[in-house]
Amino acid sequence: MADEVPPLDWDKLSFAYTPTDTMLVAETANGVWPEKGELRPFGNISISPVAGVLNYGQGLFEGLKAQRTESGEVVLFRPEKNAERMQLGAKRLSMSEPSTDLFVESVKAVVNANLRWVPPHGKGSLYIRPCLWGSGPILGVAPAPEYTLCIYVCPVGPYFKGGLSPISLLVAQNNHRAPSGGQGGVKAIGNYAPGIMVSRAAKKEGFAEVIYLDAQEHKYIEEVGAANFFCVKDNVVYTPDISVGTILPGITRLSVIQLAKDLGHEVKEERVSIDFALSADECFCTGTAAVIGPISKISTGEKTSEYCGGEVGPVTRKLYEQLTGLQVKKLDDPHGWVVSVA
Repeated sequence: MADEVPPLDWDKLSFAYTPTDTMLVAETANGVWPEKGELRPFGNISISPVAGVLNYGQGLFEGLKAQRTESGEVVLFRPEKNAERMQLGAKRLSMSEPSTDLFVESVKAVVNANLRWVPPHGKGSLYIRPCLWGSGPILGVAPAPEYTLCIYVCPVGPYFKGGLSPISLLVAQNNHRAPSGGQGGVKAIGNYAPGIMVSRAAKKEGFAEVIYLDAQEHKYIEEVGAANFFCVKDNVVYTPDISVGTILPGITRLSVIQLAKDLGHEVKEERVSIDFALSADECFCTGTAAVIGPISKISTGEKTSEYCGGEVGPVTRKLYEQLTGLQVKKLDDPHGWVVSVA
């Protein structure tokens, strides 16, 4: 089976679920993580109905990708940063933290076990979803006694239909993603379900996603759905400051900031008001799934701004080409971000 070609049309991949061959599971024993996880056939899991994740939402997840280079090599992009972010989230949710070594080696192992599902170069990627949850039974509101790290993979195409095609966004007027002092700065599972209703309502109006503003002043941009926001004005790149604690510290965001500096742009991490964004020269969003998504239009419901005549902006395109080229070794990797798997 390992050498069989999957029954997929690589040219029609979308960001959707496809079951693969193998997943990896690591479980604590008396609160201690094993040296390595166990590879198992992909399938359903058994869990106590009293598990901390089911009763109190003690769970979080990560997202990263494996891709093929032109030579056929399979590579990852900055997996240690995903490990660090999972550890940050585990601290916030009072969970046991998998080590960076356990996380990265587990990711490599599950990718190697599913190599036939990695799309050909230029056809998509193998999306990797590490999940951490409180699996031990706990009745009172307290940390679970045991934890599970489960990693599965899925071949995917672009997150937004059309790939590098500009998207339109609607500012959420009556909903916010995260309050100050909450868990918005970590990839907690509870951050996502509340946004489904808001996103669906925006899509019914013809928009691809929503922009969330801060919950306190309803003035400053926080995230684009589940992606980070950037805008460009007078060749300066702006992105919301994550030190407020309500914005997820995206690995793609971190990488784009460095690449923009490498390309000679001044980058400002500060609070970005919606009024400022409406006056920007171009806007885009970033994320593991979205990579870089150009923004053609932002509407508040009362005011609308369009960017670059509906086309991909020059800075956005330059950063997209630099990032995607680096991720598959088409370009030099001066920062040592790309990690070989096979």
